[in-house]
Amino acid sequence: MGLAPETWQLEVVPDPESNAEVERPLSKAAGTALDWAGLMKLAETKAVRFMFVMSCTNGKTPCGMGLWEGVPLRDVVWLAKPTGNIRRVFYYGYHNNDPKQRFQSSLPIGRVLEDPPGENPVILCYKLNNQWLTPKRGGPVRMIVPDGYGNKSVKWLQRIILTNNPQANDTYAEWNNDTVSHIKTCARFIHTPEKVKAGQAVPITGLAQVGMSGLSKVQYWLVPESEPLSEDDPYFTKAPWIDADILPPPEHWGGNLPEGKLPPIPRQFDAAGKPIRWPIPNTIVHWAALLRIEHAGKYDLYCRTIDANGTAQPMPRPFPKSGHNAIQKVQIVVEE
Repeated sequence: MGLAPETWQLEVVPDPESNAEVERPLSKAAGTALDWAGLMKLAETKAVRFMFVMSCTNGKTPCGMGLWEGVPLRDVVWLAKPTGNIRRVFYYGYHNNDPKQRFQSSLPIGRVLEDPPGENPVILCYKLNNQWLTPKRGGPVRMIVPDGYGNKSVKWLQRIILTNNPQANDTYAEWNNDTVSHIKTCARFIHTPEKVKAGQAVPITGLAQVGMSGLSKVQYWLVPESEPLSEDDPYFTKAPWIDADILPPPEHWGGNLPEGKLPPIPRQFDAAGKPIRWPIPNTIVHWAALLRIEHAGKYDLYCRTIDANGTAQPMPRPFPKSGHNAIQKVQIVVEE
């Protein structure tokens, strides 16, 4: 099935339903498909590593963040020697013989061949946290699109089609989702107490997903449950929000990395292993605050982000089908 390094092969072929021009297709039938040895040969000089948050378009919380490693997709596309009439890249991974089981996605050829300033390349990924990708994580090779939601990063990658068709063919689009939406900036709670004593200082913690528009602040707002909310302010823009503390880069990154240390040298880090920017776009950061509530009762606690452009969550893109970023609410009971 091609789900192990010794049997994996990747085809890069022209779309038979368009007039795409490809001089040297990489195909199994011709015996020219890219195999594991060929990919590892490219990795000797082309490999890149970067942090990236894996997040589902409709998921309320990010799945997790990792250090992904792979070869830029453009370097493999050029092996097939495309020459013209190519506007989009279709791709999909292993599936059974039922066409309905195929999960596929697509990208404009421009995004594959060239990266926006400060952005990471689309990669054929074979490592996560410096370990070979397991089948559960999409191994031996998966796509990683570092500015998009998880539906773009197809697992068990085996076939790439170069086409002159300008239309996306994404499975997620068929399910009424926006498949070209970039990662959004939003905040989520990790730990909040269900019950506290009046006047007691308690910590609250959370994470923030750092999207295309960056992150400048994480804020929280505590309001008595009985207090009426403004009907003409659905995103609570006039509420008395309070700034939380965005935590600095960790000394120990976790992820089963030896001693929690990063291998040399991920793209968003300098030679000393320090982030060039913090927070890093398309990753997550942690935040914390100390909460003290003086009076007994039931309270609603909200959290939100302010992006690097000064825009408060869930704007500027509040639509759920382009990435979940609704303002989160939890309840706290304060006892005497």
